[in-house]
Parts: sequence; C-alpha cells; structure tokens
Amino acid sequence: MADFVIPELGENVVAGDVVRIMVKPGDQLKKDQPVLELETDKATIEVPSSIAGVVKEVKVKQGQKVKVGEVVLTVDESASAPAPEAAAEKPVAAPAAAPAPSAPSAPAAAPAPAAAASKVVDINRAPSRPAAASAPQSAPASSAAAQVAAAPSTRRYARELGVDITTVDGSGPGGRVSVDDVKAQARSIIAGGGGGARIAAAPLPDFSQWGEVEVQPLKTIRRITAERMAQTWATVPHVTQCDKADVTELEKLRQKYGKKAEKAGGKLTITAIALKVIAAALKTFPDFNSSLDVAGNALVLKKYVHIGVAVDTERGLLVPVIRNVDQKNIVQLSVELAEFAEKTKAGKLQPAEMQGGSFTISNLGGIGGTYFTPIINAPEVAILGMSRSVMEPVWTGESFEPRLMMPLSLSYDHRVIDGANAIRFLRWVCEAFEQPFLLSLEG
Repeated sequence: MADFVIPELGENVVAGDVVRIMVKPGDQLKKDQPVLELETDKATIEVPSSIAGVVKEVKVKQGQKVKVGEVVLTVDESASAPAPEAAAEKPVAAPAAAPAPSAPSAPAAAPAPAAAASKVVDINRAPSRPAAASAPQSAPASSAAAQVAAAPSTRRYARELGVDITTVDGSGPGGRVSVDDVKAQARSIIAGGGGGARIAAAPLPDFSQWGEVEVQPLKTIRRITAERMAQTWATVPHVTQCDKADVTELEKLRQKYGKKAEKAGGKLTITAIALKVIAAALKTFPDFNSSLDVAGNALVLKKYVHIGVAVDTERGLLVPVIRNVDQKNIVQLSVELAEFAEKTKAGKLQPAEMQGGSFTISNLGGIGGTYFTPIINAPEVAILGMSRSVMEPVWTGESFEPRLMMPLSLSYDHRVIDGANAIRFLRWVCEAFEQPFLLSLEG
C-alpha cells in the first residue's frame, strides 16, 4: 500500500479547498492522472497522482480544506482494477456538502522542487525556497542576525516580510526561531502599526438590531487579498504621484493597426501598449525594477522584466505575470495578454503564472474613474494605475484644442524611490505614450 499526499502546489500555496474528487475506491489509477481539483487562493488546479495502482481509500471529501503533505488517497500499487461487474456492485458515496470556509491550515513539511520567487508576500504561507540554479540575492546577514538560531529558509522568510529576525522570540529548543514565530512577529507589527489591520480586527456591532442583514463568507481569493493588502499597506510607506498622458495620436495608431493584432489572435489594447512602455521605462529607471532587502541592508536590482497585470474576475482580483516583456513586440504582448485574460476569467490560471513579477499595471479605464491609489504588490516597489481617457480642452499656446487625456497614478515605496525620481519616471511614461518614437529611441 502507498499513500498519495498533496504535493507542493507552488510557492505561496500551502492549502486548498477540494472542489472535485476525480477518483473513487476501486478505480485503476495511472501515474500523472488527475485525482483532485483544488481551489487555492490563486487558481483552481488539478492535482495529478505520482503513483499508480488501485485506489483503496479516499481520505478527503468535497469541500474539505487540505494542506500540502496531507494524505488524500491510499493506493495498492501491486493490484489491478476489479472486473467491471464487481466494480458495479460497489455503491459510490455521494460527495459531502461543502462546509463554510475555514481558517488556513498550517503548512506541512513536504520536500518538493522549489518554485519561482513569489510575487507578493503572504504571512500565512511557508517560507519560499530559491531554485538551486539561481544566484543568491540578499546581502550577508549582520553578525547579530547570524547568531540567531534559525534555518536559512526562516531567515529568508523574515527578510521577505521585512522582519528583523533579531527581534523575534524563538519558541523552539534553545530559542530556535521558526516560521510561525516570524509570522507572529509580523502580525504583531501589523496590529501595532497598520491602521487597516486595527480596523479589521475591531469587533463589529450587531448590525441586525438596525435592520435585515446577510452574512456571506469571504471567498478564498478575497480573504487572502484582504490579508495581503493590509500587510502591505501597514509595512510599506506608499506615495502616489499622478499625471496625464495625451494619447490622442496613440489612439489613432491603435485604431489603424488594431487589425494586425487581431489577425495574430490578440487585441491591441492600451494595456498591451502600456506593457511595452513600462518595460522600456524600467530599463531607463532600474530602481523601479527592484526590491528592498531590509535585513540585508541592500537593494535587489532585477535584470529581468516580468510585469503583472491585474485582472478583475468573479472570484476576485488576480494578477497574471507577463514574462520578458522587454523582449517582445506589442503584437506578441497583445496575444499573450488576451490568452492570460481568458485563462484568468475561466479559473485556469496556474500559481506559477502569478509569480515572479517585478512591476504591476492596474487598468480601470474600462470601468471609469479618474485617479486612484493602487496598493503596491510587495515585494515590488511600484505599481501603475490607469484610468479612463477623456477628451479635454488643452491650451496649445494659441488656442484650446480637444485632446484625449489618460489619467495615470503611480504608487511607489518611498523607502526606495524619492518623489523627484518618481515624477521623472511618470513623465517619461507620459511622453512615451505621447511620442511612441521615444520607445525606439530610449527604450
């Protein structure tokens, strides 16, 4: 007999809700055959089996939350499937009703290949592990930090959260610091310094005393988003800089060459163009393509350009990452963006496809509005918000002319980026939208 356990599902993913069980006792199981469909905080994914044989017992139920390393199937690797007649005599139990979402389970230790670096930091996840081939990014720990008893993965996790490991009280033997100790310290910092966190923790009154109410449990993605946004807002000093780009001529070009992108299978949207603009801007202003290593007292400058694009779905906000944007033309980006949008809305986006971003774009122009304050997708240091373009009278020096103006909102980490450099970056972006030739000249 062999047990099949939930494998590592990707960095940041430590648990999921069982949406569908795809096998039953008596089934012949093949290696790599999907056995479960799980809904995680990032996507709905199918979990393939790593073993083959006859399923003897299914240890989970539909709607149950399972964590990495948990046993879900018992399989007889030496047996073959029963004859069809015998199998037909076995009644199949109906799946249990899905219970209300529960609190996230603690991560279980399960050796598995390391995943790519995370897009955002979540205090409810296990520490990330860099791939063996990647070069170390953090500066050596200080002498005081080096004396703290903690595993390398725990130290890296503390650095990602911006927690000074020398301030963490270890609960292990000899004061050894664990991941849970770092999480507790991070939550303590958030509760003490983050206004959003304090409001979320405050007890609510009984609203029913004033009228009828309905209580809806938070969806997994919404819950995780709320936790991450509160953590980021509490620990990263945000500043938002606003400006407008004259996209009158760009819109004419977009309309003129739109069919070329459509023939390739994409759509020439302003977001696709913005991807190329931002990729060029990140090359010109490398500090915006970085992450701050507080514990290591260093700035990690990224040589790659992977840009996340926020997508609004029925399940909540998801951010697929377009990789190597600087190496692709706008038509290629249009096609890839359309494919990601379709996968995201269909719930087929994989966790790995939302990791490794170095900058994020959030375009609300299709809905409306003017300016807003996008929250930085830590450990990134900046995010660009785009709003609806509108025709406005613009003074040319001799007369007012109707021009199509697009509002832009740049939020940045003030620990890394100063205001003067932020407006230079945003002005460069505006001019690139206004004068596309600038992309070829400087990008």
